Amino acid sequence: MSADYQVHGDVAVITLNNPPVNGLGLATRTAAAEGVRRAEADEAVRAIVITGAGKAFSGGADIREFNSPKALTEPTLHSLIRVVENASKPVVAAIHSVCMGGGLELALGCNYRVALPGAQIALPEVKLGLLPGAGGTQRLPRLLGLEMALNMVVSGTPVVSEKLAGTALFDEVFPAGTDLLEAAAGFARKVADIRPLPKVRDRKVDYPNHEAFLQFSRNTVKAMAGPFPAPLECVEAVAASVTSKDFEEGLKFERERFLHLTQTPESKALRHSFFAERAVSKIPDVPADTPVRSIASAAVVGAGTMGGGIAMNFANAGIPVTILETRQEALDKGLAIIRKNYESSVKKGKFTAEKLDQRLGLIRTTLDYADIGQADIVIEAVFEDMGVKEAVFRELDRVMKPGAILASNTSTLDLDRIAGFTSRPQDVIGLHFFSPANVMKLLEIVRGKETGKDVLATSMALAKKIKKTGVVSAVCDGFIGNRMLEQYLRQAYFMLDEGALPEQIDQAIEGFGFAMGPFRMSDLAGNDVGWYIRKRRAIESPEIAYSKTADLLCEQGRFGQKTGAGWYDYKPGDRKAYPSDAVNDMIVRHSADIGVARREIPNQEIVERLVFALANEGAKILEEGIALRASDIDMVYLTGYGFPLHRGGPMFYADSVGLPNVLMAMEKYARRRHGEAWKPAPLMVKLAGEGKGFNS
Repeated sequence: MSADYQVHGDVAVITLNNPPVNGLGLATRTAAAEGVRRAEADEAVRAIVITGAGKAFSGGADIREFNSPKALTEPTLHSLIRVVENASKPVVAAIHSVCMGGGLELALGCNYRVALPGAQIALPEVKLGLLPGAGGTQRLPRLLGLEMALNMVVSGTPVVSEKLAGTALFDEVFPAGTDLLEAAAGFARKVADIRPLPKVRDRKVDYPNHEAFLQFSRNTVKAMAGPFPAPLECVEAVAASVTSKDFEEGLKFERERFLHLTQTPESKALRHSFFAERAVSKIPDVPADTPVRSIASAAVVGAGTMGGGIAMNFANAGIPVTILETRQEALDKGLAIIRKNYESSVKKGKFTAEKLDQRLGLIRTTLDYADIGQADIVIEAVFEDMGVKEAVFRELDRVMKPGAILASNTSTLDLDRIAGFTSRPQDVIGLHFFSPANVMKLLEIVRGKETGKDVLATSMALAKKIKKTGVVSAVCDGFIGNRMLEQYLRQAYFMLDEGALPEQIDQAIEGFGFAMGPFRMSDLAGNDVGWYIRKRRAIESPEIAYSKTADLLCEQGRFGQKTGAGWYDYKPGDRKAYPSDAVNDMIVRHSADIGVARREIPNQEIVERLVFALANEGAKILEEGIALRASDIDMVYLTGYGFPLHRGGPMFYADSVGLPNVLMAMEKYARRRHGEAWKPAPLMVKLAGEGKGFNS
């Protein structure tokens, strides 16, 4: 059983007990319902208290039961709430710590609610593309009023219990330090004989001129919801609490809209992302109890844009960090950029000037390797060249204390070769941050063939501490993200040769939902980065065909925003990308030079070629064991490459389109110019033949 039953004198106490957050899974629902019936049958019991064990009242539905028959097996959450609501003795919800989703809906079904201060109260279903489906949209407005309830349901943002103390949601919020169980039992005894029992469903929602308020809310939410239907559906469900003829009609409307949302691609994508983010930390051969090394201090080699951003992550987490450079001018410039970034955050109100001083105080600089030797971890963030990396790692191997983690921020290079420059390959790992490193959530954690399990576990824990999504990758050229990106960019450049222009391609993929198209992205990152990689490819893999257009661009010194000219033109102090006549003319001339007749390329083709190229390479990565699971690949693209959240990531999107349909499109493109790029991954062919998807 995952709900405990005890009797304290004349009060029965039902304690939800399903760690870590007392999710309302089938066993918990069954035990709670049985506890209420047992209390009703006991003549000595005058009142019932429902509370939660450990660090939560209840976080809501048990995510382990999502998409399984258990979620719909009786007693459902609806049934449990009916049992509570129809009890013949008063039921008091004793709330602490966390009360969210279905947990709050259960509390709303109780006759009374008491709480400790600091409890997080929320209906966060909208963040999964859903709305509260067990009466939350109907009961909460009856206690908080239409406006406050609507804000909570549409935003999904938690509100601390003491801020709700003056509302009808709580009958009492006890002082901090109160013994909740003792106080709740005392409250239950005070109300034990009051009849009729108060029910939230019997209250009315009274809001003058609610039609005007609701229309204003619809207009506001529609403008902010983007591609997601759930926020507007939340407005309509809450509206039903005041417009329906009775509670049951509102409840029925809520249920209909909830079931509708469960079938939307947007909700499926959000739920996929939710589970993917939790799965990403699970490494099959690294047990959860693997010992981790202490990270009390850090060092970064390189004070450039990436090195400075990495250092900020440590300072933001309260970890002292030393930045090493070869020249004082580079250190001064790097530190000035860090200060500017922090000052910008202060101006935006993200934190105080005092915090700015605290964070800057955690950052030291040096020109001497000896000054970083005692750091627990050092991250190399120098130029992406194996010779440069070798020199740095040989020096780190010499100066770093035993047990220090030696990490490389390499984005493409062979981590095993880098580890080979040291006498301690077990301590070497790849920590690939994404620019700007102090903002982007993704951290690719590259596991070398000799990387120690404790080093991997420590790196995963560190990612969490610095608020990154750590995704494990094995060693290959480009790892997960950049290896896939190369195929995406190849298709983008091929389409320039065939008839498209940068602005059309960017607009097409941004219309699909990407934060930024390939050409605006390249201008932001620096076109010289890709140029360097293509030069290396020409030596290492001469059989791979590339469009020459990007090289022609770089030969003109058009490296992007940093030079004021790339695929687009830029104006001083203005980051807006302006289409370049000179670049467009160059593209058209190049097509003629290579004998390609330009054609009109429809936006659908642009999107398919870019996204299916990602999915096909992702399938190869999955098959080779570079990524642990398809959802890890999706997390890389959702958190590091601007893939639209409502599409769920490239692998999930391919699943939603249907792998046979993806293969059909790929076969069509394989019959055209550079068709060799469309050789399907064997795993994709296999799964399509079995009627499965990457995330099956």
